[in-house]
Amino acid sequence: MRNRRSRTQKLAQRVAAAGMLSLVLAGAPDFAQQAAPRDPAEAPPGKAQGKSLPRPGGAIARQSIDEKSMRTLIHDLVSCGTRLTLSSWTDPKRGIGCGRDFVLARLNEIARQSGGKLQIAVDKFESKSERTGPNAVHLENVYAILPGSDPKLEKTVFIVVGDVDSRPSNVMDPEVDAPGADDDGSGTAVSVECARLLGKAAASGRAKFRSTLLFGVLSGEEQGLLGAYRLLEWTKEQGYTVGAMLDNDIVGADPAPGSPHRVRVFSGNGEVEDAESPARELARAIEEIDGRNAIRMIFRQDRYGRGGDHFPFYKAGLPAVRFTEPLEDYNHQHQTPRTENGIEYGDFEKYLNYTFMGNVARDNAEVLRQLAMAPAPPTNARLKGAVTPDAKVSWAADEDPERAGFEVLWRETTDPRWHVYEFVAESGEAVLNGVSTDNHFFAVRSVGKNGARSIAVPTEMERRPPPGPTRSNQ
Repeated sequence: MRNRRSRTQKLAQRVAAAGMLSLVLAGAPDFAQQAAPRDPAEAPPGKAQGKSLPRPGGAIARQSIDEKSMRTLIHDLVSCGTRLTLSSWTDPKRGIGCGRDFVLARLNEIARQSGGKLQIAVDKFESKSERTGPNAVHLENVYAILPGSDPKLEKTVFIVVGDVDSRPSNVMDPEVDAPGADDDGSGTAVSVECARLLGKAAASGRAKFRSTLLFGVLSGEEQGLLGAYRLLEWTKEQGYTVGAMLDNDIVGADPAPGSPHRVRVFSGNGEVEDAESPARELARAIEEIDGRNAIRMIFRQDRYGRGGDHFPFYKAGLPAVRFTEPLEDYNHQHQTPRTENGIEYGDFEKYLNYTFMGNVARDNAEVLRQLAMAPAPPTNARLKGAVTPDAKVSWAADEDPERAGFEVLWRETTDPRWHVYEFVAESGEAVLNGVSTDNHFFAVRSVGKNGARSIAVPTEMERRPPPGPTRSNQ
């Protein structure tokens, strides 16, 4: 009885303490409701904003996504049993070669529908890693290429990829099943659907792609990103400049209540002080094109402890990001199919969400559409004006009759997104009167007469460290 009374008294004391805390908090200031911070206006009040063209019309419609064909392709890939890189490339019914055949058949069908505009290539190569054994192994990437229409931009390529290979728990076991419906049948289906959507738009004349588009289905991802390293090498061999690279890996499931949710887009920081990486600028462009309701920017290079095919491009200093579903279920990736303690493991079709996957396909396709329609990004973007009241942003650009001008962008150093400061018709220098160089970051992007924007180019600045002590000669 005494113990029961003691527990009751302790509970009453906790309730009283909680009530007292509520009263204290009720009397505390509501920080969210306080007046906005009082800082000097930058730029000065009354500054007139320049004109800004609307984004290109003819956006990819969500209802144009062919979820049925995406479902069929993934079902065909899963029917191969396993698509481990170390499995057979020649068996038509089981192994990674079986998966390649299904991808090729679908892409060839899409190429015929494009009126021959889409070109299909199989890139065969050898590579090795600690996950292939001591000897190089045979691999193949499949590319669908939509050549650009502008002679000055046709060697700029915008890339979207998924990877066709799958894996069980043991990444070296080519015998056991590895369905790979989500990882990465989903990314393969997204890349192929983008080829259909944009190939169709080019064939119908609804879109004029100034730059080249490449829709890739890579191999060797689970063995060490081997297909991605090869694709990076291949672009150099072909004389391409990579305008952007979108990696879609594990983009097919969204089981949490309230789906479909936003897709995550991962982008690395870069290594230049006060000027973030091309990957981060690509992520910002993706969010601006598709909207905050569709895209969740994650400011890190990849999921913690994981890697994807965008990594070789990112490390090469190129604009490369990863699309991944909102909340991963690790029971259904990198797992040999089995049931243990009442839990089913395995990457099966039944766990996919095609509404979400269709959204991801649309998001990728619209980004590719707008970027491939845009002028080339400006070059040599610089910031001057240190220890002066005005920021001076300068940049260079080649002549382009289809370019309307440039947008000078700015943001608070803690703001994740750019805002348009002004529109400028010609390259050169823009003086931002009354804007401190210290309080903001700056960038410039090209704007086409069609409204398509290039990826933003952050300004770099002259870096002078503060003076330090000198050493006397002894």
